[in-house]
Amino acid sequence: MLDTKHILLIVGGGIAAFKSLDLIRRLRERGATVTPVLTRAGSEFVTPLSLSSLAGSKVYSDLWNLTDEAEMGHIQLSRVADLVVVAPATADLMAKMANGHGDDLASTLLLATDTPVLIAPSMNVRMWQHPATRRNLATLQADGIATVGPGEGDMACGEYGPGRMAEPLEIVDAIAVRLADGSLRGRHALVTSGPTHEPIDPVRYIANRSSGTQGTAIAEALRDLGADVSFVTGPAATPPPAGVRVIRVETARQMQDAVTGALPADAAIFAAAVADWRVSQAADRKMKKGADGLPQLDLAENPDILAGVAQMRQGRPPLVIGFAAETDNVIENATAKRMRKGCDWIVANDVSPETGIMGGTENAVTLIAENSVETWPRATKSQVARKLARRIADHLGRGDD
Repeated sequence: MLDTKHILLIVGGGIAAFKSLDLIRRLRERGATVTPVLTRAGSEFVTPLSLSSLAGSKVYSDLWNLTDEAEMGHIQLSRVADLVVVAPATADLMAKMANGHGDDLASTLLLATDTPVLIAPSMNVRMWQHPATRRNLATLQADGIATVGPGEGDMACGEYGPGRMAEPLEIVDAIAVRLADGSLRGRHALVTSGPTHEPIDPVRYIANRSSGTQGTAIAEALRDLGADVSFVTGPAATPPPAGVRVIRVETARQMQDAVTGALPADAAIFAAAVADWRVSQAADRKMKKGADGLPQLDLAENPDILAGVAQMRQGRPPLVIGFAAETDNVIENATAKRMRKGCDWIVANDVSPETGIMGGTENAVTLIAENSVETWPRATKSQVARKLARRIADHLGRGDD
């Protein structure tokens, strides 16, 4: 899968540096050449000998090493790889990258390289959520730096939350996508994401539970394969990805208009959790409690955006994909939905509260097509997105009907 590919792996400081050892092993299993760069902080957690033994190559760590500079200067080292991977990418390394610092070998390599860069952030939850880190992340994404993770869970410091470095296999998947030679270059993909908010009055609304995490991950994966992505998003908790055309909407009718305006497309992926109903006449002032009892809300059905595009007679995208969030009889209900809507594929998942999928970082899906039903193992939403993006690329590349 990664035969002949050369990865420059920068190992930052943090307990997650131990995962870099397994990452090297996984990359070499897939045929990649790995050259490790170890920061001073990283050497507090893993040794140059461990990295060198697994990589089968020299480990670089000192900007001022005369022998290393004579054999392969840091400028050359930064440019011979197909991809630079920073794992773990600490808050300090991300800050240096975002602000153009170059005071050690790792940061100088990152500043001098014109090679694509992928980072796997890893830090304490408070550091990850700090405004400075969020600003640095936004800067890096705007600069074209790809990210994988972080995940959510227990941390070595005893806290819980986002900030855990992505697992080695997830990073390998992200590397494979990043090196996929632009299999969707020249293609236009339309992705809808997040919930819609249907106003009841100026302060209340009807909505579905959706963070927009899966839709955002799909847009990122399609972008990383070279697609031109139009991203139509409702008011989601997850920020939209960099490097795509973002169209923000609130209501289902606004989303329908945005989708129509974004066509034509080679593939349309409808991951948004669109509210099925809206209030026929939303109040223009906040509704008050009173002696008259509960207010009467007359509901109207929202437009079926997926079916409208899937059943277009002219200008229909060659591939239309819907999502089915179900709580029971998942495959049966999703299969019926695919037939009813007229889409090519349905991505079905069980969003029962006990699964933790709605609003979480993982997903377990079944891909349903006309002649196949394929259940994928539970994985992070980024992994699901990358797998789906590769399927889309394969389908469009073959010209499948």
